[in-house]
Amino acid sequence: MILLSENIKVTIDGEDYEVELKKNGNMWTVTVEGRKFEITTNNLKNKKNKVKRRKRKLNSDGVISSTIPGKIIVINNKIGDNVKEGDVLIILEAMKMQNEITAPISGKITEINCKTGGSIEANMPLIIIDNIDK
Repeated sequence: MILLSENIKVTIDGEDYEVELKKNGNMWTVTVEGRKFEITTNNLKNKKNKVKRRKRKLNSDGVISSTIPGKIIVINNKIGDNVKEGDVLIILEAMKMQNEITAPISGKITEINCKTGGSIEANMPLIIIDNIDK
């Protein structure tokens, strides 16, 4: 079962090529100018994601914001509620898509700077969580 198939443009030693990539498990078939190459990986994507998660967790504070403007559809908590890391705090509609905004840390909600139905700007603080473990 092929999980991924796409055509991309790559530069190899300064020359541009159209390359077809097909992924099947941890095996890739790469076709360059009619020549096929088989490449096996040892699940590099999962290792990369783990590193990203760890970095995000280390840099997280209790300020929740959105990187894009939108409209608040749902606020699931109120000031004084205790939340756990990963809890869905807000559902934001942006560009006709509903996005879940989750708690980056566990703690107690100390501020809510938005309201249901309200419009928000990008990067404005929406909810502040005080880390209980400080």
